[in-house]
Amino acid sequence: MPRPSIQLLVIDPQNDFCDLPADWHGWAPTNRQRVAPALPVAGAHADMQRLAGWLEAQGRSIDAMTVTLDSHQRYDIAHPGFWSTRSGAEVVPFTAITAAQVRAGDFSPRDAAALPRVLAYLDTLEAQGRYTLMVWPVHCEVGSWGHGVHADLLAALGTWQTWQHRAVRHVFKGLNPWTEHYSAIQAEVPDPADPGTALNLPLLDALATADLLIVAGEASSHCVRSTVEHLVPHLPGRQPGWAPNRMVLLTDCMSPVAGFEAQHEAFLGAMRSQGVQLADSNQITL
Repeated sequence: MPRPSIQLLVIDPQNDFCDLPADWHGWAPTNRQRVAPALPVAGAHADMQRLAGWLEAQGRSIDAMTVTLDSHQRYDIAHPGFWSTRSGAEVVPFTAITAAQVRAGDFSPRDAAALPRVLAYLDTLEAQGRYTLMVWPVHCEVGSWGHGVHADLLAALGTWQTWQHRAVRHVFKGLNPWTEHYSAIQAEVPDPADPGTALNLPLLDALATADLLIVAGEASSHCVRSTVEHLVPHLPGRQPGWAPNRMVLLTDCMSPVAGFEAQHEAFLGAMRSQGVQLADSNQITL
Protein backbone atom coordinates (compact mmCIF):
# COMPACT_ATOMS: atom_id res chain seq x y z
CA MET A 1 0.00 0.00 0.00
CA PRO A 2 1.49 3.39 -1.00
CA ARG A 3 2.58 5.76 1.71
CA PRO A 4 0.14 8.67 2.28
CA SER A 5 1.05 11.91 0.57
CA ILE A 6 1.85 14.72 3.03
CA GLN A 7 2.02 18.40 2.11
CA LEU A 8 2.86 21.51 4.09
CA LEU A 9 1.23 24.85 3.27
CA VAL A 10 2.91 27.86 4.91
CA ILE A 11 1.00 31.11 4.55
CA ASP A 12 2.91 34.40 4.43
CA PRO A 13 5.88 33.58 6.73
CA GLN A 14 7.44 36.93 5.93
CA ASN A 15 9.69 39.33 7.81
CA ASP A 16 7.14 42.14 7.81
CA PHE A 17 4.70 39.96 9.74
CA CYS A 18 7.18 38.75 12.37
CA ASP A 19 7.88 40.43 15.71
CA LEU A 20 11.60 40.02 15.19
CA PRO A 21 14.16 41.10 17.80
CA ALA A 22 16.20 44.16 16.84
CA ASP A 23 19.27 42.19 15.81
CA TRP A 24 17.14 40.34 13.24
CA HIS A 25 16.02 43.54 11.52
CA GLY A 26 17.08 44.29 7.98
CA TRP A 27 19.26 47.09 6.62
CA ALA A 28 18.20 49.84 4.23
CA PRO A 29 20.95 50.05 1.60
CA THR A 30 20.18 53.71 0.86
CA ASN A 31 20.96 55.02 4.34
CA ARG A 32 22.28 51.98 6.22
CA GLN A 33 19.53 52.29 8.82
CA ARG A 34 17.83 49.31 10.40
CA VAL A 35 14.51 48.27 8.86
CA ALA A 36 11.92 46.96 11.31
CA PRO A 37 8.98 44.73 10.36
CA ALA A 38 6.11 46.85 9.03
CA LEU A 39 3.22 44.83 10.44
CA PRO A 40 4.58 42.58 13.19
CA VAL A 41 2.24 39.99 14.66
CA ALA A 42 2.88 39.28 18.33
CA GLY A 43 4.25 35.73 18.63
CA ALA A 44 5.02 35.28 14.94
CA HIS A 45 8.81 35.09 15.39
CA ALA A 46 8.42 32.24 17.87
CA ASP A 47 5.80 30.64 15.60
CA MET A 48 8.23 30.55 12.69
CA GLN A 49 11.07 29.26 14.84
CA ARG A 50 8.84 26.43 16.07
CA LEU A 51 7.77 25.69 12.50
CA ALA A 52 11.38 25.69 11.29
CA GLY A 53 12.40 23.29 14.07
CA TRP A 54 9.46 21.01 13.31
CA LEU A 55 10.31 21.04 9.59
CA GLU A 56 13.93 20.18 10.29
CA ALA A 57 12.74 17.18 12.32
CA GLN A 58 9.87 16.02 10.10
CA GLY A 59 10.76 17.31 6.63
CA ARG A 60 11.93 14.00 5.17
CA SER A 61 8.32 12.79 5.39
CA ILE A 62 6.84 15.82 3.60
CA ASP A 63 6.28 15.29 -0.10
CA ALA A 64 5.42 18.81 -1.28
CA MET A 65 5.84 22.31 0.09
CA THR A 66 3.86 25.44 -0.74
CA VAL A 67 4.74 28.88 0.61
CA THR A 68 2.47 31.84 -0.09
CA LEU A 69 3.90 35.35 -0.19
CA ASP A 70 1.89 38.49 0.44
CA SER A 71 3.19 40.71 -2.37
CA HIS A 72 2.21 44.36 -2.59
CA GLN A 73 3.14 47.53 -4.34
CA ARG A 74 3.29 50.84 -2.47
CA TYR A 75 0.26 52.05 -4.42
CA ASP A 76 -2.48 49.77 -3.11
CA ILE A 77 -6.10 50.25 -2.10
CA ALA A 78 -5.23 49.00 1.38
CA HIS A 79 -2.21 51.30 1.90
CA PRO A 80 -2.23 54.85 3.32
CA GLY A 81 -0.94 56.65 0.23
CA PHE A 82 -4.01 55.60 -1.76
CA TRP A 83 -6.35 57.64 0.46
CA SER A 84 -6.88 61.12 1.85
CA THR A 85 -9.18 62.43 4.58
CA ARG A 86 -11.74 65.21 4.16
CA SER A 87 -9.01 67.71 5.12
CA GLY A 88 -6.57 66.26 2.59
CA ALA A 89 -4.40 64.46 5.14
CA GLU A 90 -3.06 60.97 4.60
CA VAL A 91 -5.12 58.23 6.21
CA VAL A 92 -3.30 56.60 9.12
CA PRO A 93 -2.76 52.83 9.23
CA PHE A 94 -5.40 50.65 10.90
CA THR A 95 -8.22 52.86 9.64
CA ALA A 96 -11.30 50.99 8.43
CA ILE A 97 -13.03 52.61 5.45
CA THR A 98 -16.59 51.92 4.34
CA ALA A 99 -18.46 52.81 1.18
CA ALA A 100 -20.77 55.06 3.22
CA GLN A 101 -17.81 57.05 4.53
CA VAL A 102 -16.45 57.50 1.02
CA ARG A 103 -19.83 58.66 -0.25
CA ALA A 104 -20.03 61.10 2.65
CA GLY A 105 -16.62 62.52 1.76
CA ASP A 106 -14.86 61.41 4.95
CA PHE A 107 -12.31 59.56 2.83
CA SER A 108 -11.51 59.70 -0.86
CA PRO A 109 -8.96 58.17 -3.22
CA ARG A 110 -6.15 60.60 -3.98
CA ASP A 111 -6.75 59.88 -7.65
CA ALA A 112 -10.24 61.38 -8.06
CA ALA A 113 -10.76 59.42 -11.28
CA ALA A 114 -10.63 56.20 -9.23
CA LEU A 115 -13.73 57.05 -7.19
CA PRO A 116 -16.30 55.03 -9.22
CA ARG A 117 -14.08 51.95 -9.21
CA VAL A 118 -13.36 52.31 -5.50
CA LEU A 119 -17.06 52.59 -4.62
CA ALA A 120 -17.94 49.57 -6.75
CA TYR A 121 -15.21 47.63 -4.96
CA LEU A 122 -16.31 48.66 -1.47
CA ASP A 123 -19.95 47.90 -2.23
CA THR A 124 -19.08 44.41 -3.44
CA LEU A 125 -16.68 43.76 -0.56
CA GLU A 126 -19.20 44.80 2.10
CA ALA A 127 -22.02 42.80 0.50
CA GLN A 128 -19.94 39.65 0.98
CA GLY A 129 -19.78 40.26 4.74
CA ARG A 130 -16.25 38.89 5.22
CA TYR A 131 -14.20 42.05 5.66
CA THR A 132 -14.34 45.83 5.80
CA LEU A 133 -11.53 47.56 3.94
CA MET A 134 -8.62 48.10 6.33
CA VAL A 135 -5.79 50.51 5.61
CA TRP A 136 -2.59 48.73 6.65
CA PRO A 137 0.94 50.07 6.91
CA VAL A 138 2.84 49.58 3.66
CA HIS A 139 4.02 45.99 4.00
CA CYS A 140 5.48 43.11 2.02
CA GLU A 141 6.48 45.50 -0.76
CA VAL A 142 7.87 43.42 -3.61
CA GLY A 143 11.66 43.39 -3.53
CA SER A 144 11.94 44.68 0.02
CA TRP A 145 13.50 43.00 3.06
CA GLY A 146 10.03 42.77 4.59
CA HIS A 147 8.83 40.66 1.66
CA GLY A 148 11.41 37.98 2.44
CA VAL A 149 10.82 34.76 4.35
CA HIS A 150 11.73 34.48 8.05
CA ALA A 151 15.41 33.45 8.12
CA ASP A 152 15.08 30.29 10.22
CA LEU A 153 12.21 29.02 8.13
CA LEU A 154 14.04 29.89 4.91
CA ALA A 155 16.97 27.76 6.07
CA ALA A 156 14.66 24.86 6.91
CA LEU A 157 12.98 25.14 3.51
CA GLY A 158 16.40 24.97 1.88
CA THR A 159 17.28 21.85 3.85
CA TRP A 160 13.99 20.24 2.77
CA GLN A 161 14.75 20.97 -0.88
CA THR A 162 18.16 19.32 -0.52
CA TRP A 163 16.60 16.26 1.09
CA GLN A 164 13.73 15.87 -1.38
CA HIS A 165 15.41 17.08 -4.59
CA ARG A 166 12.49 19.31 -5.44
CA ALA A 167 11.63 22.99 -5.22
CA VAL A 168 9.20 24.81 -2.98
CA ARG A 169 6.08 26.00 -4.75
CA HIS A 170 5.78 29.76 -4.16
CA VAL A 171 2.45 31.52 -4.61
CA PHE A 172 2.44 35.31 -4.90
CA LYS A 173 -0.75 37.13 -3.94
CA GLY A 174 -1.65 40.80 -3.62
CA LEU A 175 0.04 42.30 -6.68
CA ASN A 176 -3.21 43.82 -7.96
CA PRO A 177 -3.57 47.24 -6.26
CA TRP A 178 -7.34 47.36 -6.68
CA THR A 179 -8.38 44.45 -4.47
CA GLU A 180 -7.41 42.94 -1.14
CA HIS A 181 -5.96 39.46 -1.40
CA TYR A 182 -5.80 37.84 2.04
CA SER A 183 -6.50 34.35 0.74
CA ALA A 184 -4.02 32.46 -1.41
CA ILE A 185 -6.97 30.92 -3.21
CA GLN A 186 -8.79 34.03 -4.43
CA ALA A 187 -8.82 37.80 -3.98
CA GLU A 188 -11.60 39.25 -1.85
CA VAL A 189 -13.15 40.79 -4.97
CA PRO A 190 -11.65 39.25 -8.11
CA ASP A 191 -10.75 41.68 -10.89
CA PRO A 192 -12.23 40.35 -14.17
CA ALA A 193 -9.26 41.80 -16.04
CA ASP A 194 -6.69 40.01 -13.87
CA PRO A 195 -6.65 36.18 -13.82
CA GLY A 196 -4.24 36.33 -10.87
CA THR A 197 -7.10 37.45 -8.63
CA ALA A 198 -9.46 34.65 -9.65
CA LEU A 199 -9.85 31.22 -8.05
CA ASN A 200 -6.42 29.57 -8.14
CA LEU A 201 -7.38 26.22 -9.62
CA PRO A 202 -3.80 24.94 -10.14
CA LEU A 203 -3.05 25.51 -6.46
CA LEU A 204 -6.29 23.84 -5.39
CA ASP A 205 -5.54 20.86 -7.63
CA ALA A 206 -2.04 20.51 -6.18
CA LEU A 207 -3.18 20.73 -2.54
CA ALA A 208 -6.08 18.36 -3.14
CA THR A 209 -3.69 15.50 -3.89
CA ALA A 210 -2.51 15.50 -0.25
CA ASP A 211 -3.74 12.77 2.02
CA LEU A 212 -2.66 15.06 4.84
CA LEU A 213 -2.39 18.83 4.39
CA ILE A 214 -0.63 20.64 7.24
CA VAL A 215 -1.14 24.41 7.47
CA ALA A 216 0.81 27.09 9.34
CA GLY A 217 1.62 30.76 8.87
CA GLU A 218 0.59 34.33 9.57
CA ALA A 219 -1.72 35.78 10.51
CA SER A 220 -4.39 33.42 11.82
CA SER A 221 -6.92 36.27 11.97
CA HIS A 222 -6.50 37.22 8.33
CA CYS A 223 -4.47 35.41 5.64
CA VAL A 224 -4.43 31.96 7.26
CA ARG A 225 -8.09 32.27 8.12
CA SER A 226 -9.12 33.49 4.68
CA THR A 227 -7.10 30.83 2.86
CA VAL A 228 -8.40 27.94 4.96
CA GLU A 229 -11.97 29.23 4.72
CA HIS A 230 -11.58 28.95 0.95
CA LEU A 231 -9.86 25.56 1.04
CA VAL A 232 -12.58 23.80 3.03
CA PRO A 233 -15.39 24.36 0.50
CA HIS A 234 -13.27 24.20 -2.67
CA LEU A 235 -11.00 21.17 -2.15
CA PRO A 236 -13.82 18.57 -2.29
CA GLY A 237 -14.63 19.75 -5.79
CA ARG A 238 -11.05 19.18 -6.93
CA GLN A 239 -10.55 15.72 -5.37
CA PRO A 240 -13.44 13.27 -4.88
CA GLY A 241 -13.50 12.00 -1.33
CA TRP A 242 -11.53 14.90 0.07
CA ALA A 243 -12.72 15.75 3.59
CA PRO A 244 -11.75 18.50 6.06
CA ASN A 245 -10.22 15.96 8.45
CA ARG A 246 -7.35 15.64 5.97
CA MET A 247 -6.23 19.13 7.01
CA VAL A 248 -4.31 19.97 10.21
CA LEU A 249 -3.80 23.50 11.51
CA LEU A 250 -0.59 23.86 13.52
CA THR A 251 -2.03 26.21 16.11
CA ASP A 252 1.31 26.97 17.77
CA CYS A 253 2.70 28.08 14.40
CA MET A 254 0.22 30.90 13.76
CA SER A 255 -0.92 34.00 15.67
CA PRO A 256 -3.52 36.77 15.16
CA VAL A 257 -3.04 40.45 14.44
CA ALA A 258 -3.38 42.41 17.69
CA GLY A 259 -6.98 43.41 18.23
CA PHE A 260 -8.28 40.52 16.15
CA GLU A 261 -7.99 37.76 18.76
CA ALA A 262 -11.75 37.16 18.65
CA GLN A 263 -11.56 36.49 14.90
CA HIS A 264 -8.72 34.03 15.55
CA GLU A 265 -10.77 32.11 18.12
CA ALA A 266 -13.88 32.15 15.94
CA PHE A 267 -11.88 30.84 12.99
CA LEU A 268 -10.40 27.94 14.94
CA GLY A 269 -13.79 27.07 16.41
CA ALA A 270 -15.47 27.13 13.02
CA MET A 271 -12.79 24.94 11.45
CA ARG A 272 -12.95 22.44 14.31
CA SER A 273 -16.72 22.19 13.92
CA GLN A 274 -16.27 21.44 10.20
CA GLY A 275 -13.85 18.59 10.90
CA VAL A 276 -10.47 20.28 10.42
CA GLN A 277 -7.87 18.98 12.89
CA LEU A 278 -6.16 21.37 15.31
CA ALA A 279 -2.83 20.46 16.89
CA ASP A 280 0.41 21.84 18.27
CA SER A 281 3.48 21.03 16.23
CA ASN A 282 4.86 18.80 19.00
CA GLN A 283 1.76 16.60 18.58
CA ILE A 284 2.46 15.87 14.91
CA THR A 285 5.07 13.21 14.19
CA LEU A 286 5.15 11.99 10.61
